[in-house]
Amino acid sequence: MNRIGLRTQGASVLSRGRRSTGHAYSQRMAMSASVASSQEPGETAAQAHRSDRSVLSKQKTKRRHLVFNNRTGPSLQHFLAQPLSDSTAHLESAAASSAEPERVPYMSVSDWGEGRKYYVEVYGCQMNVNDTEILMSVLNKAGYKRTMTLDDADVIFLMTCAIREKAEDRIWSRLSHLKSLKTKTRPDRAPMVGVLGCMAERLKEKLLESDRLVDVVCGPDAYRSLPRLLSLRAMSADGVANVMLSADETYADITPVRLDDNKISVHLSVMRGCNNMCSFCIVPFTRGTERSRDIDSIVSEVRRLSAQGVREVTLLGQNVNSYRDTSSSAVFADDGVGGGADLSRGFSTIYKRKEGGRRFAELLHRVAQIDPEMRVRFTSPHPKDFPDELLQVIRDNPNVCRSIHLPLQSGSTSCLQRMRRGYSRAAFLELVHHIRSVIPDVAFSTD
Repeated sequence: MNRIGLRTQGASVLSRGRRSTGHAYSQRMAMSASVASSQEPGETAAQAHRSDRSVLSKQKTKRRHLVFNNRTGPSLQHFLAQPLSDSTAHLESAAASSAEPERVPYMSVSDWGEGRKYYVEVYGCQMNVNDTEILMSVLNKAGYKRTMTLDDADVIFLMTCAIREKAEDRIWSRLSHLKSLKTKTRPDRAPMVGVLGCMAERLKEKLLESDRLVDVVCGPDAYRSLPRLLSLRAMSADGVANVMLSADETYADITPVRLDDNKISVHLSVMRGCNNMCSFCIVPFTRGTERSRDIDSIVSEVRRLSAQGVREVTLLGQNVNSYRDTSSSAVFADDGVGGGADLSRGFSTIYKRKEGGRRFAELLHRVAQIDPEMRVRFTSPHPKDFPDELLQVIRDNPNVCRSIHLPLQSGSTSCLQRMRRGYSRAAFLELVHHIRSVIPDVAFSTD
């Protein structure tokens, strides 16, 4: 587990508090006036009054939640209410401020970071570490400051994993501990708690209903909106969630804030999501469908990392060698360098593959050419996406590491069929022999 401090913003609740106080007072007066008529035979006025106060207390403790998701998100009217000129201005300013937090017209909140402190604990895979670096860029741009001390944080984030039940159990245990921090250790300065990542996407509003353990829930495709969500939460007693999955979000325009500036090895996200729909895997439901960063942004970032002294870069994705960039490159002509649209021999998919676009072989070739002294790796691949063009790029570029992670999942063909992996035991072994014939000094790892 990596523990990193990050910070959030607070908000003004004075005006809302006054309205809530006035409303509660009116309720109490109305209920007091009706005590005599509502009490049961033989029940004193005092007993009836205590009963009514108990009901009112239960009503007050039940929180309402504001949840944005793909089923019950904002309607078309929310967007039509925004003037066209404002929308155009927003689009024009997007490029000028890459990590600018999302400005959503139906979430008009004025409170931002204002120097408040955030703290983050990271659980799970390397993609979660990369997402944290993107998150830090968004929060820093909004005015937040990172803290390395839990007790100093105004907001505590848990970047979560949902791939196994044990991973979620660890988060529930940690949330229980943080509740004591809010209610006992620091009741006068209780921090907000946010759950981010895959567990947030899987459980959604259920996290908000969990005994007031969580204040903000944010899925993997909604980090741009997090400053606004925090402001909404600080202005009310309601839990807030944005778990909308995107078909095109790659955060390509955001420069990550590295957790350790002194590291000479960096993971660089090149694609997100997965289309494979294996029967045992939750990734397509928590990370969405596949979408790839444009090649120009990746090459630019690798050049910048090389200039900063980084000696090793790992291209990162849930299904990294399924990379397919369909953007119009301002630098590279679509000349077919690298190729690599074919499946490995004996492999198939349950979805219809799309044609065209720059494939992973070309991306790997372009990245390897940037700095011959920089080592290049990639993870995690799927065995179906190892065409000959990709193997030749690995063989012909000395700085591309001869190390391939080749997930097997099972040695039984019948089990692989039930898992919907798209290959047999024999096809997997044939692929291993073929890779060794092209790259004799290759090293394999598997799971």
